[in-house]
Amino acid sequence: MHLAYPAVLSALLFSTGLYGVLARRNAILVLMSVELMLNAVNLNLVAFDVWLSRTAQDTLHSGQALTLFTIAVAAAEIGIGLAIVLAVHRNRGTADIDKLRDTAESADDDGTDDGTDDDSEAARSEPAEKAEATA
Repeated sequence: MHLAYPAVLSALLFSTGLYGVLARRNAILVLMSVELMLNAVNLNLVAFDVWLSRTAQDTLHSGQALTLFTIAVAAAEIGIGLAIVLAVHRNRGTADIDKLRDTAESADDDGTDDGTDDDSEAARSEPAEKAEATA
């Protein structure tokens, strides 16, 4: 098989994943698009490894080993990412990225910060009161 076929397929997969990351609003679909991009890179690694092993006498198959490492990292990434998305969905009730960004910005701009530092002063004096009570 010629090298152009997997390279073109990999470019199409990567482009589709990039579009999914940039255009999607749901966090789970964004994670799936990132996985699609990683699989496109894996396809490129294996294709170039096979292509280069034909020319070299000693075949190390380093592209295939790197692909296995990438798959392991991607599995860990998707596990942690899904856990974060589920926790955010339980707390906020949505997995829509734009709505989460809007709620985070509105929490910063709601005017609760009036310039005084009462919370930090109370937090600093609380350990001192506990130390006096135990002494």
